[in-house]
Amino acid sequence: MTDDSPHYLGHRARLRERFLGAGGESIPDYELLELILFSARPRGDVKPLAKELLKRFGSFSKVIYADETALREVAEVGDAVISALKTVRVASQRLIKSEVEDTPVIQSWSALMDYCKLAMGNDKIEQFRVLFLNHRHALIADEVMQRGTVNHTPVYPREIVKRALEHSASAVILLHNHPSGDPTPSKADIDITKKIIEAAATVGITVHDHVIV
Repeated sequence: MTDDSPHYLGHRARLRERFLGAGGESIPDYELLELILFSARPRGDVKPLAKELLKRFGSFSKVIYADETALREVAEVGDAVISALKTVRVASQRLIKSEVEDTPVIQSWSALMDYCKLAMGNDKIEQFRVLFLNHRHALIADEVMQRGTVNHTPVYPREIVKRALEHSASAVILLHNHPSGDPTPSKADIDITKKIIEAAATVGITVHDHVIV
C-alpha cells in the first residue's frame, strides 16, 4: 500500500486481520457492522455509518432487523446496504432453522424458540405462524398463515386444519408475535387457541403449544 492510499484501506485490512485472529468474539458491534458494510460500500470509511446505525436503532440485532423504510431514512443507506443487512438476517434464520429440521421438537426446543424470535420477534406487525410437525414431531413446514395490524391478526381455524392435512402433519405449534413487547396472552389469544385445538382434534391433529414471541 502506498503512502497516498486512502486511510480506510489500511483500516479495513487491519480490522479483517483482527477479526480473523480473534475469532470475532472481541470485535465490538460497530466494527462487526463495518465488516458487513464493507461489501456494500467497497470505497470510503464506513465506521461513521456503522456507528450512526447503532445510535439510531439501539443495538446490533435491531440494526439487522430494522424496517427497510426506517433504514432508508439514514443518510448513505441505499439498496446495497439494505441487501447486506438482509443477507445477514436471512442467513441467521436459515442456520437456526437447519438445526431444528428433521429433529424431534422436544430435542431442539431451545433452537426452535431462537428461530421463532429471529423470524418474527422484531416484526412491527402481528403475524400468526404455524409450525407443522410429522409423526416424529420433526418440523415439516413453517408458514405465516395471517398478517394483521400492530395489535390484531385474524385467524381462521379451518385454514390451519386444512394446511395441516395438506402437509400430512400429526401436530402443530402455533406462534404469533406481540409487537408491543408484552407476551401476556389476551382473552382473544386464549379463545382462538381453544377453537384451533377443538378443530384440530376432530381430524386427529394435536396442538402442542401456542407461543407468543
